[in-house]
Amino acid sequence: MPAQYFPVLLTLGIALALGTVILLISWLLGDQIGGRIKLTTIESGLPLLDRSHKRISIAFFLVAIDFIVFDLEAAFLYPWALIVRQGSWPLFAAILAFIALILVGYVYVWKKGGLDLSPRRDLLPGVGGVR
Repeated sequence: MPAQYFPVLLTLGIALALGTVILLISWLLGDQIGGRIKLTTIESGLPLLDRSHKRISIAFFLVAIDFIVFDLEAAFLYPWALIVRQGSWPLFAAILAFIALILVGYVYVWKKGGLDLSPRRDLLPGVGGVR
C-alpha cells in the first residue's frame, strides 16, 4: 500500500473510532425514559396550532429531487469552464456530450410529467369517466 494513503486512512480511522465512542457513551449514560409530555411535538416552545401530519402531494418532492439532480449536474460545468481553453477541442466535445445528456434527462422528466404540479385529471373521481 502506498505511503501517501496512510494519512487519509489514519484520519478516517480516527473519525470512525471517535464517532463510535461518542455514540456508545451517549447510549450508556443517557436516560432512556420518556413520557407523554416528552414525546409531544413542540414548535418554538409552544404547542402546535394544527396537525403536524399534513398530506402533501408527492409531486412537490419529485420536482425538488429533479431540481437537485439538474442543479448538481450544472455544478460540474463550472470547473470545466475554467479549463476549457487548456483542454482544447476534446474537452469542449466532452462538455457538449455532458450537456446533451442533461438535456435528454430533462426532456425525459418533462415528457413523463415530472415537472407538472397540477393534479392528473384522469385520476380524479368523476372526471373523464373514471370512478
